[in-house]
Amino acid sequence: MDFLNALVAFSNFILIPGLAYGSQLALGALGVTLIFGVLRFSNFAHGDTMAFGTAFVILFTWWFQSMGITGGPLPTALLALPFGIAVTIAMVLGTDRVVYRFYRRQRAKPIILVIVSAGVMFVMNGLVRMIIGTSEKNFTDGSRFLLDPKTFRDATGLAEPLAIKTTQAVSVVVAVVCVALLFWFLQKTRTGKSMRAYSDNEDLALLSGINPDRVVMVTWMIAGALACIAGTLYGLDKSFRVFVYFGLLLPIFAAAIVGGLGSPLGAIVGGYVIAFSELIVTSAWRKILGYLAPPDWLGPGLYQALSTDYKVAVSFVILIVVLLFRPQGIFGGK
Repeated sequence: MDFLNALVAFSNFILIPGLAYGSQLALGALGVTLIFGVLRFSNFAHGDTMAFGTAFVILFTWWFQSMGITGGPLPTALLALPFGIAVTIAMVLGTDRVVYRFYRRQRAKPIILVIVSAGVMFVMNGLVRMIIGTSEKNFTDGSRFLLDPKTFRDATGLAEPLAIKTTQAVSVVVAVVCVALLFWFLQKTRTGKSMRAYSDNEDLALLSGINPDRVVMVTWMIAGALACIAGTLYGLDKSFRVFVYFGLLLPIFAAAIVGGLGSPLGAIVGGYVIAFSELIVTSAWRKILGYLAPPDWLGPGLYQALSTDYKVAVSFVILIVVLLFRPQGIFGGK
């Protein structure tokens, strides 16, 4: 019985939050790795693109709620998500036309585009603050729990209740659907194959008659959609603050690099590696260990390696270690 209680506690504090957070990071890292793989630069504005898309999803959510339109047991934000995606795609395509296309036609070095993307990041951050402000926004509604802890405890008789929030389940399900659709698109459609060919060898792809402008446009559209979805899922699961999305840039890049920058599969695996690493290092293990060891063995400590304030430090250390010893990542990215 104690082992089952420990397993439930592990699920509550590590497994379920790790799957949800990892799904959010994986979708964010997919956008970063697509931009890197096709356009060949690291997009530092991706975190604020997520914030931009989420801000508009929140505005559409509030609008729907004011008209009495809700998602029932599911968050209303899921109904607003397609509209937020459309606005985000329009924004990234406009940014590419106004900013990035000039440097791309000049065949500027990747480091130039990285610096340009940092400038876009600051502009976008300011724009989001003007649109929705800097205060915390909680926009989740509908059923709070997919699995209610009291119901689980009454059904099983365990001391530790298992709780699965609706937003956590939504994060995992939406991520699975998005990843499946993306891999189907890249593997089965003509445009997806063109993107892969352009990523592998730009000159050979051009000689084969592939339209580079079309490839670039589709890449930005997919990256913008993924950014909006990832940002919305993160905001639903936690809450929305524009500065938090700026901070998400490091774990997202860490996830992309750990998996292998330029590898979509690597971005997904890297997202879960970073998420579980952060949770394992910063979670207090006392409650879990309390079911497995006698109380007098444990002492007063929380058995927490690092405070939750240092979650970003975990991503940073993993990023540095990977860059030092295996810069190509798990799946051999570029």
